[in-house]
Amino acid sequence: MPELPEVEVSRLGISPWLINHTITDVIVRDKRLRWPVPDEIKTAVGRTISDVTRRAKYLLIDVGNADIVLHLGMSGKLRVVEKSTPVIKHDHIDIVLDTGKCLRFNDPRRFGACLWQPKGDELPQFHKLGPEPLTDAFDAERLHVLSRGRKSPVKSFIMDNDVVVGVGNIYANEALFMAGIDPRRAAGRVSASRYAALTDAIKAVLQKAINEGGTTLKDFAQSDGKPGYFAQHLNVYGKAGKACERCGGVIKSKVIGQRNTFFCIGCQR
Repeated sequence: MPELPEVEVSRLGISPWLINHTITDVIVRDKRLRWPVPDEIKTAVGRTISDVTRRAKYLLIDVGNADIVLHLGMSGKLRVVEKSTPVIKHDHIDIVLDTGKCLRFNDPRRFGACLWQPKGDELPQFHKLGPEPLTDAFDAERLHVLSRGRKSPVKSFIMDNDVVVGVGNIYANEALFMAGIDPRRAAGRVSASRYAALTDAIKAVLQKAINEGGTTLKDFAQSDGKPGYFAQHLNVYGKAGKACERCGGVIKSKVIGQRNTFFCIGCQR
């Protein structure tokens, strides 16, 4: 599943092709995504795109009176292609531009979304989202205060979108390793000083992933078709049974919150 860095890399990749260009057509080949594609999408025709932003793992294409909201789901991909480019299986939506190019949304599993958010309204999907992890609104004090009394594992806690958005499974594993915190530890038993280290680690891991193009996943590639280049630098994710590069101990794995979790018992406590 594309995580926040992959979505941000997609935003950076498509923005130059979209901003200040006018939509000449919106082609919906299959409305049956995670939520049905609303008919209002068609009213974007004739409007100029002023910005492309991101909220959590949603991309917002600003067309003046509203935002076209895209979510990649588990297997979604965005490509900027010539509008004449032959359509392939699972190419569900085209946003055609006055340049002759189009933003093409492909999603084999159809867990992605294309929604319409009028200005002044907020989609229900946004109502309970926590702060963005790379902003000042996300800090150690927030983590420490919200964690008090919580018995759930700290890994599950930082992956809760009500607490902070966008800390997906891969980056939660990596940030906890960087901060030296055992992912199994109860969130309420992590000290303020250790949450300060974890906050810094989350920001550092996510920013590094964005800078290096996102993590290479089976279903992810950048908007230009090139894969991300961060996977080879992962410290613990997917490395169960291998030696920890920091201490030489064996990396362990455990399922936490129905997600595979990787950690070093020598480095993380």
